Amino acid sequence: MAWTVRPRSDSRRRAKSVAPPIRGSTPIPIFAEALILTIGALFPIMNPFSTAPLYVSLTAGFDAKKRKQQAIRACVYAFAILATFLLLGSAIVEFFGISIPGIRSAGGLIILSVGFGMLFPKPSTAEAVASESQAQELDVAFTPLAMPSLAGPGSISVVLSAAAAIRGNYPDKWVIVYGGVILGMAVTLVIAFVILRAAELMVRFLGQGGMDAMTRIFGFLLICIGMQFLLTGVGDFFGWIPPKG
Repeated sequence: MAWTVRPRSDSRRRAKSVAPPIRGSTPIPIFAEALILTIGALFPIMNPFSTAPLYVSLTAGFDAKKRKQQAIRACVYAFAILATFLLLGSAIVEFFGISIPGIRSAGGLIILSVGFGMLFPKPSTAEAVASESQAQELDVAFTPLAMPSLAGPGSISVVLSAAAAIRGNYPDKWVIVYGGVILGMAVTLVIAFVILRAAELMVRFLGQGGMDAMTRIFGFLLICIGMQFLLTGVGDFFGWIPPKG
């Protein structure tokens, strides 16, 4: 299979297109435009609709209170991750020598691990009561719901490029722009929380047998997504793109 080398200028142009400049002149228009641009750029990449089946599958054995708690924690964790990369992302990446392809590859490995666990669940040898109590003790909010599902490599790359653009284009008004971006992230994750909670309606219609089947199906899909993340990260690292056709 032939591979072609991608020029470095393409990645720079993509980073600029992800975080377009904000053209307001007074604080309120600048803040509002930063808010709107953040929601518009972050929501399609975060795509909570794709996280909803994973949330339903992983929390199938939880009670209603536990499921709600996991959804809230996942959104809070995702916000904390994105805010950290927004404020300290450049320093973190430079200090540890981490690249966006590395983050994407690591996220792919995590998704692969979760997908294999869902597709090939361990046989249950304990009693039903014991298995239910063990399920209640699991915490899936941080991994894989918050990282890498909600605050995945794509969302982190948007935040990193936005931080670089803000510092470069608005050295005097970066505090106002950062405030709009942070509020935009919060609004996006509130919408994600509503979507996750609405996905619980699937549990009522599918039942236990249907949830077992859906878990295996989504496990296979997660393996495919994780492999694609991994291959994309490796390809971006070496500057390669697969041939079309």
